[in-house]
Amino acid sequence: MKPIARLASAVLACLGILAAPSAPAAADPSMAAAGDAARITMLYDAFGTSSTMKKDWGFSAYIEYGGKRILFDTGNDAEIFAHNVAAKGIDLGQLDFAVVSHRHGDHTSGLNHLTKVNPQVPIYVPKENFSVFGAALPGKFLKPNEALPPEMRYFDGQVPARLQFGSAWPAGNFKWVTENVEVAPGFHLILLKGPWGVDLEVMEVSLAIDTPEGIVLVVGCSHPTLEKVVDAARSLSTKPIHLIVGGTHLLPAKPDEIRRIALRLRDELKVDYIAPVHCTGEAAFGLLREAFADRYVYAGLGTTITLGATVTAMDESGQAAGPGMYATEDLREYDLLMAQSDDNPLRMLAHGTEGFLALALASVR
Repeated sequence: MKPIARLASAVLACLGILAAPSAPAAADPSMAAAGDAARITMLYDAFGTSSTMKKDWGFSAYIEYGGKRILFDTGNDAEIFAHNVAAKGIDLGQLDFAVVSHRHGDHTSGLNHLTKVNPQVPIYVPKENFSVFGAALPGKFLKPNEALPPEMRYFDGQVPARLQFGSAWPAGNFKWVTENVEVAPGFHLILLKGPWGVDLEVMEVSLAIDTPEGIVLVVGCSHPTLEKVVDAARSLSTKPIHLIVGGTHLLPAKPDEIRRIALRLRDELKVDYIAPVHCTGEAAFGLLREAFADRYVYAGLGTTITLGATVTAMDESGQAAGPGMYATEDLREYDLLMAQSDDNPLRMLAHGTEGFLALALASVR
């Protein structure tokens, strides 16, 4: 709904001409079977309006789609992660699989809780040498020197053909991702190297879900750059990118670079909706919302995003999630309307309600 229509609706409601809509029932992830659900619930982040969940730096999301229940990342603190999972009534024992996007602690620390309550669940992780998720290398990696006495040689000179390295979570049922792979029908994992940020060799996994409307792309931090992740997702299908949700790693970017990326996503890459979280940064929240307007989806902690032709978001009370109608860009539009329009509704109201009601009723039909 455009700002002029929203303003008209608000004034009409105040005059008692339009009845206020009844509030929808609160979203409850346990209410619908996984086969019926098509939604993503934000379990871990540092912003939001939730009164029952704890904010902290990090990211985690719970995905229900196509009869699958998927956990994507696990946040920064196992106790906070466990609290937030319980607050949303989610049973991690019913997961089909989990994805941990990359090795950083603000995405992995909740694994202590996940591996305790569901040690059997497959956890897809990027494969790296000497990874926190475990690793394996051929024994010849040790470069033997047969001239040395046995006591100076690794394994007394009897090096195994394969060296297996431990994990910070030995109970984890990790599945190493070494290339792009479809792990279930319509669920693709994209593996890219992330040269952006202080870690120059971070391998990161993103999840691309094939839906009738297009690809739903779930990203952890977008260390490989969001544009490269989107380009990779577009190569999977002729369908458009319907929704991007997750951390976009625009926090360190300058405003001009953020604007360039936002416009390329919107105009060239034809992304339908964007729901940025976590490492996106407050400046980028504002600039992305400015670029995508009503196709910007608020995804604060506790928010549930409903997938479909129109992507919507609800808070814990079942109300539409996100900033109110008097956000910055709306104020600019209202100011412009007030300055330029001879028949704007507020002026018409000042001269009598007849003309205003005609315009207002037309605007909300």
